[in-house]
Amino acid sequence: MQWFGRRESGNVEEGSSGGGRGFAVGGGLVGIIAAAIYFFTGIDPSAVLNQTQQGGAQQENTQSAGPDNDQKKFARVVLADTEDIWTKLFQDMGKTYDKPVMHFFTEGVNTACGQAGSSTGPFYCPGDQKVYIDVSFFDELKNKFGAAGDFAQAYVIAHEVGHHVQDLLGVSAKMDQARQQMSQTEYNKLSVKLELQADFYAGVWAHYEQKLKNVLDPGDIEEALNAAHQIGDDRLQQEYQGEVTPDSFTHGTSAQRMYWFKKGYETGDLSQGNTFAAADLE
Repeated sequence: MQWFGRRESGNVEEGSSGGGRGFAVGGGLVGIIAAAIYFFTGIDPSAVLNQTQQGGAQQENTQSAGPDNDQKKFARVVLADTEDIWTKLFQDMGKTYDKPVMHFFTEGVNTACGQAGSSTGPFYCPGDQKVYIDVSFFDELKNKFGAAGDFAQAYVIAHEVGHHVQDLLGVSAKMDQARQQMSQTEYNKLSVKLELQADFYAGVWAHYEQKLKNVLDPGDIEEALNAAHQIGDDRLQQEYQGEVTPDSFTHGTSAQRMYWFKKGYETGDLSQGNTFAAADLE
């Protein structure tokens, strides 16, 4: 992806708390397993994030604090591009796109959805409409998950922004209501549809990123598809748990995630992204 010297979003802040020691998930699995299963969380993460061990200083809320680096510059360029594209797409729908804030943190952070550690991975909190990222995750994305390339990182950011789009369109509120009326297994199935729609929106963004800005390089889409494959629930469960339990899926299989990202990229048509109405998600 061509990003050097391009506009960086100003909707960025930085600050950390002293916590961030990880949280229990999946029968006590922590660290890399937690990140693997939850790093694309977008549905009221408080149920997960509040399990983070308490303590530590309150986060600083300074704008663009701390040392800068290429990963943060890249993230700001990607965020700026999502702002441009989603502003236009919302205008086409007769709506206003309220831009999210990207919050960089290290080790741990306090959010409107609770506390989170770096092992959580990037996530979106609808409570404060912020995308939270510890950029050290991008090294793990490459080295531990096998998803190398700058566009794999762009896909992660675009997916989280996709959750913000869902929030603005009222999908997140409906999910909160549904949580109170469903068993965990039933809700997991709904969660998969939410995550796949965020993948679809990431694909739509990539479609217009190329159509309107022409900044994609050969192999970029393959990098995003590989990232979608690497973080499918079935693949991660098999690798880290030794078995696959579909009833516990929350984000979709590798095939599903690749399918919906690709569909968004190939069509650029928001009307084709209703994963909740899709009888067959693949």
